[in-house]
Order: sequence, then C-alpha cells, then structure tokens
Amino acid sequence: MEFIPHKYQKMAIQKVIDTPRVGLFLDMGLGKTVITLTAINELMYWDFEIEKVLVIAPLRVAEDTWSRECQKWEHLKHIKIVKVLGKESQREKAICKKGDIYIINRENIVWLVQYLKQIGKKWFFDMTVIDELSSFKSPKSQRFKALKKYIMLSKRVVGLTGTPAPNGFMDLWSQLYLIDGGERLGKTLTYYREKYFMPNQRNATTIFNYTVKKGAENAIKQQISDICMSMQANDWLDLPQRMDLLQTVQFSELERKRYEKFEKDSYLQFLNEEITANSAAALTNKLLQYCNGAVYTEKDVFIETNRKKLEKLEEIVDTANGQPILCFYNFRFDCDSIIKKFPFAVKLEGENDIKNWNDGNIPLLLVHPKSAGHGLNLQQGGNIIVWFGLNWSLELYQQANARLHRQGQQKTVIIHHLIVENSIEQRVFQSLQKKENVQEGLLQALKVKYERH
Repeated sequence: MEFIPHKYQKMAIQKVIDTPRVGLFLDMGLGKTVITLTAINELMYWDFEIEKVLVIAPLRVAEDTWSRECQKWEHLKHIKIVKVLGKESQREKAICKKGDIYIINRENIVWLVQYLKQIGKKWFFDMTVIDELSSFKSPKSQRFKALKKYIMLSKRVVGLTGTPAPNGFMDLWSQLYLIDGGERLGKTLTYYREKYFMPNQRNATTIFNYTVKKGAENAIKQQISDICMSMQANDWLDLPQRMDLLQTVQFSELERKRYEKFEKDSYLQFLNEEITANSAAALTNKLLQYCNGAVYTEKDVFIETNRKKLEKLEEIVDTANGQPILCFYNFRFDCDSIIKKFPFAVKLEGENDIKNWNDGNIPLLLVHPKSAGHGLNLQQGGNIIVWFGLNWSLELYQQANARLHRQGQQKTVIIHHLIVENSIEQRVFQSLQKKENVQEGLLQALKVKYERH
C-alpha cells in the first residue's frame, strides 16, 4: 500500500528528522508508528545517518504492530525487523542477528543492558525509540534506571506517547530525562520537584503528594516546547461519533446493606495508618471488586457478592442482536465469570484472536485494558464497547477506548459503562470523564462520607 501522509504526519516526520532528541505526544489514531518508521527510513537509507535502531514497546505492540506496519507500506517493506522477544536463549540469538530495527518489550530492557555488558558488547544502537514513553514515568522503576545509563549513547532518541502526564506533571520528569538527559527539566527529580511543585498533603515527617506551583505548568511546557510536539486527534481527524452510555446496576436491598458495611469497614481499615497512593489504590480495588461481583481474600481466592453486572451484560448482549462486543474487564474473576456465563466469549491472548476479532468471528471479546491499552487496531471488528468494571487509570481508560474509537472506524462507537448505583464506581466514572486524578478524588469522597465515624 502506498503511504500518502496527511499534513500533520508530514509535520511530525520532519520534526523527528530535524530534532535528534524528540518527544512526539500524539493522540491515539494519528499513526505514530508509521510516522516514526518513515523518519527512520529517511535517516537510514537516504541520509545514511543511522544504522541500528532499538524500539522499546509494550509486549503485544513489539510482537505485532511495528513489523505489521513495515509489511503494510510499500516504502517500508525493505526494512529488516529483528524481534528480541521470547525466552532468554531466543533473545540472545536475536540480538546478534543483522537487522535495521531491533524490537524489545519494555520488561526486558533490564536484561538487555545486562546482557550486552556480560558479553562485552557496546550499546550499538545509534537511535532509540521508546513506544509508550509514559510507561517509564516512574524514576524508581528498574526499567528507567537501566535505560538512563545507556540511552544517551544513542545520538537520536524518539519518545512516543499519547498520554505523557496521565497522573499530572510530576510524571514528566523521568520521560524527558530519557530524551534529553535532564537538560530541560533538571538532572534530578528533586530539582524538578523543588522548582515547579509545592507540598500538598503531609504530616510532620512525610509529604504524601505535591501540587504544581502557580504558573509552573506553562513554564514546564515552555521548557520542553523545542523538542516536544503535541497533537490531538480531534484537531486533525474526522473521528467517528462516540456515545458514552451509563448502564445503571442496582443492588437488592440486602446487597446494598452489605455493600455499605463493606465500604465503611474497608475505609476505616486504612485509617489505622497514613493513607498513601498505594493504599488508596488498594482501597479502591477492594470496593470495585465488590461491585463487580466478588472479593478476593488474602489467599487469592474470591467470594461471590452478587451477579448484577452479569445480568446487565446479558441484556446488552441480547439487544446487540449478534453485533460483536469488546468487553473490558478489571479482575481475573470478571473474566472467569463472564466466560462461564457466555461460553462463546473469547479472552484476548494472541495475534490469532486479534485477526479473528477483526474478521468478525468473535461475538464477545474479553480484554484487560493493560493487554490492549496500546497499539492494537481493533476497529475493524466492531463498534460496541462494554466496561464490565472500571479501574482508576485514566491512561488505560483512554487508550482502551481508542482501540475502536479511531481512524478507520465506520460506525458510531457505543461505550457502555456498567456502574453500580450509589457506589464508588460513580465517582470513578465521573473522575474519568472529567480527566481528574481518580485515586485522589475517591479518597476525598470517602473521607467526607466517613470522617465522623
């Protein structure tokens, strides 16, 4: 297929070519993979500036997306892709093969730097591409620590993401460090934090979170504007219409009493110690589990609490009249219970499932947002999404919806949200729609509700 770039794609391609260390903050559906590959092709085969490229990506994207894009477009078919995936022995053989682009999943970046050191081989990638740069937003992660030692040896770096700051501007520091080595936002997180943020919630000894200083957001944007390009799909594409529907789930009177007791007891349990982001997430998950129909015990088994969402999903399946449904689940027991209820449901596990879905052969595809959050094109298979249960990640929510609501979708995308009435789920839904910090919003809501108890 001949690649005829849109105006915005030409702009992004030129940005990569002109800017040795660049961040492309492109919205879902704008074609960041073909943009980057086209720039690589020009730098490698026309300008002869680069020879070896490392692409770091989520596993499913590493397995499928980059190689598929090369096969799809005529001007990219000559590029040789080497997938550094699979078992350790397979990765060791792959890294020694001749190729143009070496693709590795982000979970194995620690292995890569250790293995190159072990065999006495220098970092030989003169260009590094980080697909979904936001997955390196934690400076404490091993993948960040491993990569920061070597990435500056690449004379070119491209960071790709549609959500650079899913939880706020604090997330930006480590991502920009991997692009420019700390030139714009500082060499350390401490410097960045002290310059642009101020303590928010704290006690006598511990600061729990920070808030951006007045005017700091614009200052940060100005600092990185020369190497970062941001584009929103709504500004450049005629996207299909989208309908967000709230499907209210009602507990019985007994289930309501049990839920309210569970909610109160769960919150009070966390008051025995300072509530951190981690414990706020744990609290949220416990309440969301209850709403979805079961609760995990300490022994990692679950106890059923209700079947109301299964009944609501059955209504949607019946009214869909055979139209395929993409269902996002949150917990393992969600998937198990849905498959038990609907034997024709298929859990997404590999490339064959993606193909069968896009070919219209799967009536109900079950996907965890983390498995389909990035890079998967599922818009050919259907236009109906059901969120069996929400989670607190705005990034996963946006990326998952973009699997169907993207360029190439021919129908209006209908997104059903199964929400238990008068529950924590309503707060999650509202926060996601408003693009707020979900965990913080939930915590404050519960504090107001139970602060006198």
